[in-house]
Amino acid sequence: MEKLDPRTTALVLIDLQKGIAAFAGGPHSSAEVNARAGRLAARFRELKAPVVLVRVGWSADAGDMLHPLTDEAPRNMSLPAHWWDYADELNVAEGDIHITKRQWGAFHGTELELQLRRRGITQIVLGGVSTNIGVESTARNAFELGFHQVLVEDAMSSSNADHHRFAVENIFPRLGRVRSTDQVLAMLA
Repeated sequence: MEKLDPRTTALVLIDLQKGIAAFAGGPHSSAEVNARAGRLAARFRELKAPVVLVRVGWSADAGDMLHPLTDEAPRNMSLPAHWWDYADELNVAEGDIHITKRQWGAFHGTELELQLRRRGITQIVLGGVSTNIGVESTARNAFELGFHQVLVEDAMSSSNADHHRFAVENIFPRLGRVRSTDQVLAMLA
């Protein structure tokens, strides 16, 4: 059976914040994703393995938001009051590592790689919202940086099930191992 070594493995959760919850359209609801991520986080904390909580957001004037020319205009992003708040199910703990990103991926322009490398982390367990945006961008960067990855299929969701399924079936198997929450918990036993 596959094993995960908690001494060299971190849980990295992408954008599980209240302001993003509405973007989890399928195949898993934000409540399901948050509950599963909460179970994973609790187990990682029990094992004294790092839990990394990544949030996305921008300044009030959006001056630090990306504005490249694209065919699809960015959504008008006036952030709701609860935007920054982590999902309650995560039960944020004092020792958790907090990363703020201002683009899709969690590595570029943040100290995520530094935080992981300084702790001797060589493998990440990845979940969050949206599967094909924040999670996939982070997974691609992690792969390019040489991290081993386990991508937790049922602890992530996208705007719709088709987008999620495409990433899980076509992209993620080339970046790491795709497993369920229960499989990851068994790998940590």
